Amino acid sequence: MFTGLVECVGVVRSVSYEGGGVHRIGIHAPSIAGDLKLGESVAVAGACLTVVESWDGMFYAQMMSETTGTTKLSSVKPGDRVNLERALRAGDRLGGHMVLGHVDCVGKVSGITNEGSTRKFWITVPWDISWGIAPKGSITVDGVSLTVIDAPGKFDESFSVGLIPTTLRDTTMGDLAEGHRVNIEIDVLARYAARLLGFEAETNRSDESHLTWEKLEEYGWPTGGLK
Repeated sequence: MFTGLVECVGVVRSVSYEGGGVHRIGIHAPSIAGDLKLGESVAVAGACLTVVESWDGMFYAQMMSETTGTTKLSSVKPGDRVNLERALRAGDRLGGHMVLGHVDCVGKVSGITNEGSTRKFWITVPWDISWGIAPKGSITVDGVSLTVIDAPGKFDESFSVGLIPTTLRDTTMGDLAEGHRVNIEIDVLARYAARLLGFEAETNRSDESHLTWEKLEEYGWPTGGLK
């Protein structure tokens, strides 16, 4: 479990294929590498990875085919900067929102506007993910917990978020340009709402007290192709 509050930015030093669908990634992150233990979880650009080795300011993690197939880590290369966050410990403050480190899709930055010292990003996502993005709701972009400003509409697959100067400076969000790919994780509450609605449809319940896709749309959730 993570919060989406980035601890530091690491630099990828190596990426290699170990066989059997497993890739190994080495990241230079001296501010946290010395404290990492074997088997510990670290969110790398929003994707939860397991530490397999740590020494001399570096840590190494393995990525299975599911990770490389569903995240932008499939195209990461030496020299790339990545947001890093260690797993939440019992008793820590939950300053962002509940983040699992399970990337739902890879989005694309489709627009950037400067608004004073802040910056507004428009990000396009697959339509079958847009149902989980709501106005004022939480979203994780490359491991950063952000608040949705504009949610996707019925005929629009883009949402927007705003970045303050501190976030732009202390994370990789300030490096982004139009066309860049980003890892996206929707709010975990949206996942469970969709799951519950799926069971609701399977049992053919019609009681108006139950949650329905129509009610979700009425409350502002873009349900996309899930109905």
